[in-house]
Amino acid sequence: MNAAIPNGTFDIIDGVRRVYYDGYWIKAYDPPADSLQAKKTLIQALTRRLFNHVEHGINIPGKRLAEARHAYEQEQDPARKRVKGAMLAGAMFNRATDIFTKLVELQALGIEIDTDNALMRECGICLQEALTLGRLVLHRSGEEGIDELWGEPFRAFSIPVEAFYESRYVKIAQTLRDIDQIAAVMIRTFASDPLFVGIDDLVTHFTDLAKDKCETLRTDGDIFDVWAEFVVSSEKLSAFAPHLPADADGRTLQRAADGMRLILQGRDLLTYISRARVTMPKSTREYFERCDHYAHAFANQGPPCSC
Repeated sequence: MNAAIPNGTFDIIDGVRRVYYDGYWIKAYDPPADSLQAKKTLIQALTRRLFNHVEHGINIPGKRLAEARHAYEQEQDPARKRVKGAMLAGAMFNRATDIFTKLVELQALGIEIDTDNALMRECGICLQEALTLGRLVLHRSGEEGIDELWGEPFRAFSIPVEAFYESRYVKIAQTLRDIDQIAAVMIRTFASDPLFVGIDDLVTHFTDLAKDKCETLRTDGDIFDVWAEFVVSSEKLSAFAPHLPADADGRTLQRAADGMRLILQGRDLLTYISRARVTMPKSTREYFERCDHYAHAFANQGPPCSC
């Protein structure tokens, strides 16, 4: 047997530099030098990424932090308070980015910024509170929050840039694992069903491209081909038509409709996960439960009627 490959091992595979983590060879990128400028750029990118994946309406400017806090503290209705808490989290997040941006500008003028600087501490406090309030924020799908996205800027603020890049690979490996598991459940649920012959090939192809999307940064020159192929594969999966007999009865029609709904939900879940590059355990677990329910519901029906 081959010796286990240590996490963090680099190698060139098919001309691409990759790093090994938890069973996956992930496309590797060189981290920038560890500096305030690099952290500023990284935190700004993580901020844009966060608001791209969470629910609408919470990207509140940092200068409105006091207003957002007052609205949150005065709200009594639990549902409205959750939303206002999400808006406060957004304001806290943007305030931290504002502070860090100004610190880097001061550093560019030759002003030394110590790690115990009052504004540095304030930046950390804002990110920490945003992380706490981030638990109130939902993903764009409305199914769950993604705590990891809120924690990333604080981690980028708190640790060296190189260490942050290493932590990114660990999370991508976890995400790739979940992508593979979701695909396996989709194939197991539908591949043997006469209504869905051929769906396994489409799911496999889409899954491979989802993993490519997950490990490829938007700044990578390959992103144009990776994203285009990913979108086209998604469209082909959604265009799949169940193989219905000409005289299909109502039960068979319902089975086909329910199956296609699950396939599209699986496609959407794979898209959310691969774009965010973090796991969505609640959504994944609930999707598995729906697939299991579908499989049991139609287990005793046998093949669709063609008589």
